[in-house]
Amino acid sequence: MTRPVAPPAGPGATAAPDAAMRALSSFRRRRLAMRGAAPPAWLISLATVTIALVAWIAATQAGLVKPLFLPRPGSVIGAFSNALDGRIDGAPLLDHVLASLMRVVAAFVLAALVGIPVGLATGLNPTLRAALDPFIEFYRPLPPLAYLPLVIIWFGIGETSKILLIFLACFAPVALAARAGVSAASVDQVNAARALGASRVQVVRHVVLPAALPDILVGLRIGMGVGWTTLVAAEMVAASTGIGQMVLNASNFLRTDIVVMGILLIGALAGAFEFGMRRLERRLTPWKGKV
Repeated sequence: MTRPVAPPAGPGATAAPDAAMRALSSFRRRRLAMRGAAPPAWLISLATVTIALVAWIAATQAGLVKPLFLPRPGSVIGAFSNALDGRIDGAPLLDHVLASLMRVVAAFVLAALVGIPVGLATGLNPTLRAALDPFIEFYRPLPPLAYLPLVIIWFGIGETSKILLIFLACFAPVALAARAGVSAASVDQVNAARALGASRVQVVRHVVLPAALPDILVGLRIGMGVGWTTLVAAEMVAASTGIGQMVLNASNFLRTDIVVMGILLIGALAGAFEFGMRRLERRLTPWKGKV
């Protein structure tokens, strides 16, 4: 009995895969060429900032916008110079910056120390998650100004209420990011560690925590940003120094130049913290985006 012989492949049988491979290679070459031709990211950022600054100068110099709504850059620089010498609120600008930094950094560190363990615990323990989730999810979308009166009534008008208000704003993003990061540790990794004799604490330390670290760092970055946005609300509570307090006082007297100066200063400080957090993220999680 003879075996059936397969008919010879026609010329179109291999043409389609070859054409697909050639198209894919061509697409990859074009993509690499586009990457090589694109200018660096820092140059694009510098160009957009320069264009915005030139538009600001042109609009104010031409009188298109009244100084009450948008002051000239020279007025903002003058306000910065006066603030440095303490000729605005009676205190040098450095005192305002240090006071605001102390409040934000203290609240951020406290949120990290509390939020990361709580997030990991709720990610590992479904019972604890069911118990804490309603409270975290309830207050998370609330604006800080909504519970500011309660914070003042319960904790007074001292530094405790200011730091607590910023802490509450930072805590939820950090805790939720840590909880979400727990799921990054696969079941196979956990089972392999247990098969090698690792205890529950060792599994959390050497398997779960490294897997959750990228999400935790993202949550810390978000928490830091939320903390800076809450600064002005926190310094509404009978503060004598602070960038937010300086901006609020200036707004009462329609000193838009001081308001813009304070906004730029808060943005610069927040940007510096964001830059530092990104460098820390690249150092601690060099594998992120590569595996």
